[in-house]
Amino acid sequence: MKNIVVLVSGGGTNLQALIDAQERGEIKGGKISCVISSKEGAYALERAAKAGIPSVVLPRKEYADKKAYSQAILEELDRQKADLVVLAGFMIILDEVVTKAYPYKIINVHPALIPSFCGEGYYGLKVHEKALEYGVKISGATIHFVNEEADAGAIILQGAVDIANDETPETLQKKIMENVEWKLLPKAVSLFCEDRITIRDGKAYVD
Repeated sequence: MKNIVVLVSGGGTNLQALIDAQERGEIKGGKISCVISSKEGAYALERAAKAGIPSVVLPRKEYADKKAYSQAILEELDRQKADLVVLAGFMIILDEVVTKAYPYKIINVHPALIPSFCGEGYYGLKVHEKALEYGVKISGATIHFVNEEADAGAIILQGAVDIANDETPETLQKKIMENVEWKLLPKAVSLFCEDRITIRDGKAYVD
C-alpha cells in the first residue's frame, strides 16, 4: 500500500475529491497518509481532520527563501515515507531539491490543456482569464508529473470541456473543476499506485 502525501495551501477542493474517491474505494494500491499545508488555518486541514487523516503545517512565511522551505518539505516527505506526492492547490513552486529527490513521484493538476496557458504566473483564475481572452473553444485540465520547470513534466491524463459563449473565468473554473479535475486527479493517483504508469523517453504512458 503506497503512502500518498497531499500538499495544500487553501480550501482543499481537490483534496476533498481525493478523500471522496478513497472512501468510494476508487484509489487502489494506496492511501492518503498525510496532508501538508503551507498555511495555518487552511480549510483543507479541516477536511483532512474530518476524514481522520494526519496533517502537518509548514508555514512558508517561517522560511527565509524557496530553497530553505523546499528543504523542510523534503525532510517532511522523507519522514512520512511518501511514495507519491500530490500537489492539490499547493501555491508554492518547489525548488529542484524536492523534484530531484522524487522524480516521477510528484503529481500536479493544472487547470488548462498543457502546453496552452501554463508555466510561471499561470495559476488560479488567471489561467481561465487568458483562455477566454484568447477565444479558445475548449479548455480543460492536465494531470502531470512535476519536474524542475513549471508545468513542464510528463502528461498523465487530460480532459476537456466546451466553452460557452457567455463563459466567465469563474464559471469556466467551476466547470473544469467539477467535470475534469475532480475526476481525473483521483484516477491518476490510482493509476500511479497500481503501477500502471510507465515512463518512456520522458513521456508518461498508461497501461
